[in-house]
Amino acid sequence: MADSSAAATQPSVWADLRAALRGSNADYTRIPLERAVFLLAVPMMLELVLESTFAVVDIFFVARLGASAVATVGLTETYLFLLYSIAMGLAMAVTAVVARRIGEARGEEAALSAVQAILLAVGISLPFALVGIVWAQDLLRLMGADAWAVEHGHRYTQWMLGGNAVIMLLFVVNAIFRGAGDAAAAMRVLWVANALNIVLDPVLIFGMGPIPAMGIEGAAIATNLGRGAGVLMQLWILSRGSEHLRVARRHLRLEIGTLLQIARTSLGGIGQMIVSMTAWIFLMRILASVSTEAVAGATIAMRVMMFTLMPAWGMSNAAATLVGQNLGAGEPTRAEAAVWRIGWMTMAFTLAVSVAFLFWHDGIVGLFTDDAAVIRVGGEWLSILAYSYFVYGWWMVAVQAFNGAGDTMTPTWINLVFFWLIQIPLAWALAVPLELAHSGVFWGVFVSETTAGLFTLWLFSRGRWKAVKV
Repeated sequence: MADSSAAATQPSVWADLRAALRGSNADYTRIPLERAVFLLAVPMMLELVLESTFAVVDIFFVARLGASAVATVGLTETYLFLLYSIAMGLAMAVTAVVARRIGEARGEEAALSAVQAILLAVGISLPFALVGIVWAQDLLRLMGADAWAVEHGHRYTQWMLGGNAVIMLLFVVNAIFRGAGDAAAAMRVLWVANALNIVLDPVLIFGMGPIPAMGIEGAAIATNLGRGAGVLMQLWILSRGSEHLRVARRHLRLEIGTLLQIARTSLGGIGQMIVSMTAWIFLMRILASVSTEAVAGATIAMRVMMFTLMPAWGMSNAAATLVGQNLGAGEPTRAEAAVWRIGWMTMAFTLAVSVAFLFWHDGIVGLFTDDAAVIRVGGEWLSILAYSYFVYGWWMVAVQAFNGAGDTMTPTWINLVFFWLIQIPLAWALAVPLELAHSGVFWGVFVSETTAGLFTLWLFSRGRWKAVKV
């Protein structure tokens, strides 16, 4: 009788799905672990699938402008990756701090931490905007851009770097939502931002009615408008109050101690992202010395990879939230169990994607361009990725577990060794002295990132992250 009563009160899958999409006020440190993972992972997966839609939609339309236009996007992103590294590193710290405070039932301090993170993000964005607006052409020349990119593509670079504040805020405020357990709010923000971007991209790139064609510059304007609308929506939700967090007028002040705590915690996250992103800059520079088609093919393959990894990142972000909140609640065993459960789910997903990469790599790249040379390069990278994609799933979950615990330095040291000391020299040696060209770069990435993923998972299994204080 008791069993039937318990079953009657157990939420159905459909009820949990509705709660995941609408937002739930559940205590993720107390409800059944399977339900906690579901309520967090579903909106986080959808959030990051939508975030990656930015990249896929842009490259789909920009590719119609030619290989040089695609290369402009790729070369600009090498600089944006530096910005992303700071934004994502700061976001890791914000998620860890807010999740820990929510787990400790200290909602006022969580809200104050959110405000300090926003102030920090705006301050960081200003020098990037200045450099991007003033020296866009020089930045493209430095990366080996061709004449078309420097002459016609620099306005894309100006818009993307000049408007970087919306990128910073979109990352950081959604990290606040994730840390608080309000993953559905982050998801809804990106629904709005992506809908605008998808509508505006073809209109501004190719023109429509009274709106003139702006070419590659239109893609940057569309992205900035979409993300800007998303940021306004974020700030409105924070002021109105989400399921677990509300920023009131009393929280709108500079709190140096809290700001410095977030900054210190973010150093490891920023460091790990800068190491990996700067490694990508070096790889793009090697590819630029090969050919414009090599850069374009790698850019498309990277966008496809980002898109297909976003559901896995969403599940990994759920692990970060569960680790942070459960450590705050004094439940380290539950935190570890959540990571292993999410890790197996992520591996299953990435294995399925690897099958598509292995058998349909050229066809996937061909969705974005009809340039045979670009398709050959991009398809080759996707086929190489297929052999180790399942490791990427475990790697992301383990890294986010460290970050959710506030141990952002361990992944930083791992990235430093495997990217700077192994990946860059290996890719250069294979591509240049051994004359494997772009293939050498791709195999260098394969070796370094597969070993990095396995090593990170081994370190996580040792459990020292459970003792980190935030």
